[in-house]
Amino acid sequence: MHTLAHLVATVVFAFGVFAVSLYALINVGYLLLHALALLELRDSVRESRWDPPFRKFASPFYPGIGVVVPAYNEAETIAESVQSMLSLNYPELEVVVVNDGSTDRTLEQLIDTFDLESVDAEVPFEVPAEEIHDVYRSTTYEELLVVDKENGGKSDALNAGLWLTEMPLFCAVDADTIIDRDALLSLVRPFLNEPTTAVASGGVIRVANASTIEDGVVKETALPKTGLPGIQVMEYLRAFYSGRLGLNRVNGLILISGAFGLFRTDVVQEIGGYRHDTITEDFDIVVRLHRYLKEHDRTYTVDFVPEPVAWTEVPSKLRVLSRQRRRWFRGMVETVVTHRRMLFNPRYGRVGTVILPFFVAAETVGRLVEGLGYVLLPLAWYFGLLDIEFFLVFVLLTTGFGVFLSWFGVFSEVWSFNRYDSPWQILRLLWYGVLENFGYRQWRAFIAWRGLFEYLRGVDTWGAMERAGFTTEDD
Repeated sequence: MHTLAHLVATVVFAFGVFAVSLYALINVGYLLLHALALLELRDSVRESRWDPPFRKFASPFYPGIGVVVPAYNEAETIAESVQSMLSLNYPELEVVVVNDGSTDRTLEQLIDTFDLESVDAEVPFEVPAEEIHDVYRSTTYEELLVVDKENGGKSDALNAGLWLTEMPLFCAVDADTIIDRDALLSLVRPFLNEPTTAVASGGVIRVANASTIEDGVVKETALPKTGLPGIQVMEYLRAFYSGRLGLNRVNGLILISGAFGLFRTDVVQEIGGYRHDTITEDFDIVVRLHRYLKEHDRTYTVDFVPEPVAWTEVPSKLRVLSRQRRRWFRGMVETVVTHRRMLFNPRYGRVGTVILPFFVAAETVGRLVEGLGYVLLPLAWYFGLLDIEFFLVFVLLTTGFGVFLSWFGVFSEVWSFNRYDSPWQILRLLWYGVLENFGYRQWRAFIAWRGLFEYLRGVDTWGAMERAGFTTEDD
């Protein structure tokens, strides 16, 4: 018993030194990132409030955009989503919906709602996707193209869409997404400012649960009434209004959400499109763009624009959320392992020497270390070895700093574009910023360990995502 206690004491001490050092380093990095995010947000707010002396649609320089929408078993939300995309304010737009072998009524819903007719379309021989069965064009919306193909996964469906569109830019959008009508006019801004160097830009993802949708437009923004979607509202605010804004300030953005991202079509085709052997294609494609363009010594920019918003339905059931987050973690580990040669490699600039290593430390190693801490601390208490000072430091560096980061996201939301303008909504958001650190955060750390074990076992499934559908004024 004495030997076991001594062993536990040694392990706990070593872990404590490592964990406290790691979290101190991560938190310093986050503080710097948040300071940069404030500067970036200030400039973005100023730019968005500037009223240009010309009409948006008067400029002949807006490049055409193909909105590529992979859809697999999305019958519940596909009509609303496509309607929102057809209602977008943009001069030259094509909506390409790719039905990826759905087994529900997704295709039938599209045919009935938008009066689709089969057309003779020349399919490029080199398209890296599963067999395409048919191509449809809407008789009521000329800009709507629907591709019906064998199931091949999201990456496969995206490749089919971006090889069939002739637009110079394509916007990758999830089928369960509602886009604000003027969003593309803001999202395309980096391509107007830097037409020769801009290769990708991403906007903000917000939670649509409980909001009122009419004709593909968010008419009334509301916070979800249940705790789980509400906590995810806080997560999304923190991710976009701190992390991505800060990274954008130093041209180090390595992640554009797969639910709402704009890319140069020819450059993505140049790197071979989306990989089929990844389950987080959004993370992988941006890292691959950085890697490819750096290796070919090309000047480029990858931008985050905080004004344009896309709305998505988040999981309201814990088991569905668990499947999603385990997949995200598996994909993150897989992408890091695939591109491990970029880590600490000066050939890839600050992305390789600073951004990617910090991301691995904070989002991968940090999550696993935190989960291990939740196991070791009770063991240390059981054996009477728990150092109260270490315990308080650990709690401060995880839970305390977590509350600070969450409240920073709320502050950024109120200060900038402020979609949640009711004082009651703001108070609820602040409460969620506290609540998520007691139970939900610990659950998320254990989900990271489950995701790691699944990755080591070679699990590559997506898992079913259950949709309740968007709320409309008629509901």
